[in-house]
Amino acid sequence: MGIIPLVVGDIITDLLSSLNNIVALVIILVIAIWFLSSAIKIVKEYERAVIFRLGRLIGAKGPGIFFVIPFIDNFRRVDLRVVTFDVPKQMIITKDNITVNVDAVVYYRVFDPNAAITKVENYMLSTNLLSQTTLRDILGQVELDDILTKREMLNQQLQASLDVPTDAWGIKVTAVVIKDVSIPETLQRALAKQAEAERERRSRIIIAEGELQAAQKMSEAAEMYTKNPLSLRLREFQMITEVAREKNLIVVSSGTGTTNLADWIGVAKGLDDKKKA
Repeated sequence: MGIIPLVVGDIITDLLSSLNNIVALVIILVIAIWFLSSAIKIVKEYERAVIFRLGRLIGAKGPGIFFVIPFIDNFRRVDLRVVTFDVPKQMIITKDNITVNVDAVVYYRVFDPNAAITKVENYMLSTNLLSQTTLRDILGQVELDDILTKREMLNQQLQASLDVPTDAWGIKVTAVVIKDVSIPETLQRALAKQAEAERERRSRIIIAEGELQAAQKMSEAAEMYTKNPLSLRLREFQMITEVAREKNLIVVSSGTGTTNLADWIGVAKGLDDKKKA
């Protein structure tokens, strides 16, 4: 009878030992899975991971899968796609002392993830604030007419001015576009009057140029008629024919040489009546 308890005790001991081994194995397996999940990282095609090991920069990894050491390595994701942001309306005093409100759109991208993380604390905020300051500085040096008519040149100048300081941060400013220029209502009325006066000036110049050209042509025609009086006579006959087409008109003209002008008028009138008949 004493043998049975001993056998049962051995079985229980073996079961407990096996259970402890299974629990330990499960714990080891969980730790291994957690370690692997913490060590294996994935970044997308348009992202890079800037890795720091014990505070020191290791470099940028990606795209795809890479490994880190848990509790030792730390990394930050950086998006390499073009980022767009609106520059809020800035009140600017132009070179000719006119107050305007101008807003713009800035396009930029990160070309050096390491510099974007280590050279500046927040590259997005820094680029935004720098864009506002540069917009005020550049447009404050030009006149209002240039802001309204030379936007392409000003866009290129703004891009070049922004690209210099942001290059050290690993940022490439691809484009800057002035979106809207708001001017006071009183100035809008003044500009409308100025534009109307400019159009009136141009119209008067065009009329004067037309009269000058007409006078020049008439002077040339007079010289030709002086050289050839018969041409002048033929022109006179043509005018008489045109006048004869109107009713209730009397044409009085002096004759030249042996030709009676009244006879020619009668002939012209007769020809015109014949055509109408």
